[in-house]
Amino acid sequence: MQRILLSVPHMSGREQRYVAEAFASNWLSTVGPNLDAFERDFEARFGLPAVAVSSGTAAIHLGLRALGVSSGDAVFCSDLTFVASVNPVRYLGAEPVLIDSEPRTWNMDPRLLAAALAEHAARGRLPKAVIVVHLFGQSADMDPILEACAQYGVPVLEDAAEALGAVYKGRPAGTLGDAAVFSFNGNKIITTSGGGMLVSRRPEIAAKARFWATQARDPGLAYEHSELGYNYRLSNVLAGIGRAQFEVLDERVAQRRAVAFAYHAAFADLPGISPMPQAPWGLHTNWLSCFLIDEAAFGSSRDGLIRWLAETGIESRPVWKPMHLQPLYESSPCYGGAISEDLFRRGICLPSSSSLTASEQASVIQQVRKKTISGQLSALGHRLFAQPAATVAEPQPAAQS
Repeated sequence: MQRILLSVPHMSGREQRYVAEAFASNWLSTVGPNLDAFERDFEARFGLPAVAVSSGTAAIHLGLRALGVSSGDAVFCSDLTFVASVNPVRYLGAEPVLIDSEPRTWNMDPRLLAAALAEHAARGRLPKAVIVVHLFGQSADMDPILEACAQYGVPVLEDAAEALGAVYKGRPAGTLGDAAVFSFNGNKIITTSGGGMLVSRRPEIAAKARFWATQARDPGLAYEHSELGYNYRLSNVLAGIGRAQFEVLDERVAQRRAVAFAYHAAFADLPGISPMPQAPWGLHTNWLSCFLIDEAAFGSSRDGLIRWLAETGIESRPVWKPMHLQPLYESSPCYGGAISEDLFRRGICLPSSSSLTASEQASVIQQVRKKTISGQLSALGHRLFAQPAATVAEPQPAAQS
């Protein structure tokens, strides 16, 4: 049986046309018509200057540097995220300070953030920036986050790598902070095979990022450099893939949401499995369909379910392991942590590709249902076996007359 994977690229069929144009025109490097058009498409949709780069991680690196982050600074970041959200902080010699999640969205807790900002302000060491991650396609609660940061003049970088197409109170995720990044990795809602985009409502940030991404070459005929730069630009070939993918973004979001809601309906009657909450303030893209497992009610642990699915050719994964539990960042300051730990211990991501067929999803649903029934029967058997055997009273001799 062909394995059902977690999240795979979904081509529209139009990509080859743009890629063929790149080859025919010999624009194969990090300049060319596809690259320009891909950035213009983003600018038209989001209303912000856009810079296409080699990865979402590169975009975070450039964004943080443009916001002034440097050696010795502190940067607040969501604790429950992929490590690429935090690594660029260390690239710049700064130190991450981790902020726990809130249960209603799994994203950064605005109250903990406000408390952390107040504490750091009292110590005279405010962070240079705050990185807010929009986890699994759902926007964080940005109003109180932005309000808390504005009180102290701290800029916000949105890590929207997982949330292209998400909406917060009528505004696209990625347009709310000082800068934002998106990812086009192969498992994202749209892909360029590998790539990213930085957008900013501050034109000087986009301009600086573009300059640094092309090795910071100074104007003029000679190759002269007065600042440190990087080889971070996206290629014109990959931008061609991105153009075609971006044309079907809304369709891909609708398909991912349909997959998630089909799971929700299929598991509604099962005990011990609950979906990631859908916040009421906007559109959650459901990049990945995530659930929490209550072992006692479900009849299996999260890891037991992952192993069960793997045995039948179905890929599933835990939700992200919090940064404060990572050996790399276990010494970093962390506000809270219990919520992200619980989400990691019980959270599972099920196959969520926009190209997931009805029969493939039916197979996933069938195996999840089988596991909970199997687990509950097993638990019942253990309970019965553990009960002491009933004793039979010995017959008493008849009374003598």
